Amino acid sequence: MAHTTGRGRTALVAVIGGTLLLGGCGTGSGEKKVDLHALLPEAVRKAGVLKVGTSFTAAPVVYRNDRNEPDGLDPHLADKLGAALGIRMELQDAGPFANVLPGLMSRQYDIAMSGITDTREREEGLDKDGKQTGPGVDFVDYFMAGIGIAVDKGNPQNIADIDQLCGHTVVVKKGTTHDDLVQRQVKACEHDSKPLKVVQTDTDTAALEKLKGQADAFVTDYPKAKYAAQTVDNGNAFQMGGPQIQPRPFGIAVRKEDAALRDVLMRAMNRLITDGTYDQVLADHDMAVGAIQNSVINGST
Repeated sequence: MAHTTGRGRTALVAVIGGTLLLGGCGTGSGEKKVDLHALLPEAVRKAGVLKVGTSFTAAPVVYRNDRNEPDGLDPHLADKLGAALGIRMELQDAGPFANVLPGLMSRQYDIAMSGITDTREREEGLDKDGKQTGPGVDFVDYFMAGIGIAVDKGNPQNIADIDQLCGHTVVVKKGTTHDDLVQRQVKACEHDSKPLKVVQTDTDTAALEKLKGQADAFVTDYPKAKYAAQTVDNGNAFQMGGPQIQPRPFGIAVRKEDAALRDVLMRAMNRLITDGTYDQVLADHDMAVGAIQNSVINGST
């Protein structure tokens, strides 16, 4: 796939993210001269490694390939970030996605990178009802992705947006923003006397098995839904139910007390964007449509 140009990224963000990712610190010509390794916290420099919590359950963002190797957008971007910082990025398997942020907060690893949508609630440590549950995390944003709905081939139930989920059975992955979204939709469907049944799973693979059976739709990140539609049963099982909905940034999650680490990660990501490495990684995974112009911190707010 051809690389997305700088102009293309600017236009994309203007359409799907407003000024969301245009207002952060850019990278000037002097940025390449900065020794990013020297800006890392001393403990990280001494260790020579950053432990990265992730859930290998979400192709093409992060998964294990046929050789059982880490694969996808996040592992490859993490590898390039490590090279820019002069350290090794060690991926740690958190198991189900719902374990990723709790594992970060309990210090099982240093950062989390697992296709995590940057939301105000996660930044502020709020649950889906707005109740304070913790200090929250900071995000170094690096990609834009909306919600996608995967449905059976031919879309027999004519599902093309969230409102049309009413009266159907929907599968989601636990602990995701899609889980929260669909749970909120349950009340709206009850009001319309069209009950919405929600089935939760721990992995995309399990969700797709449900979609083959009892579920009418799988609500997930758009790149993941698109990948499933293109690859499962050679593209003959599923299709997309409508266009991308509500694009928001993916971010690398960092504990709030680790501001120095957060800031140097943003600078490293911007270096990858500036030198073309970022474009190449996205192109390699057919995900250039989600490219951003520059990385910022907490771009959802």
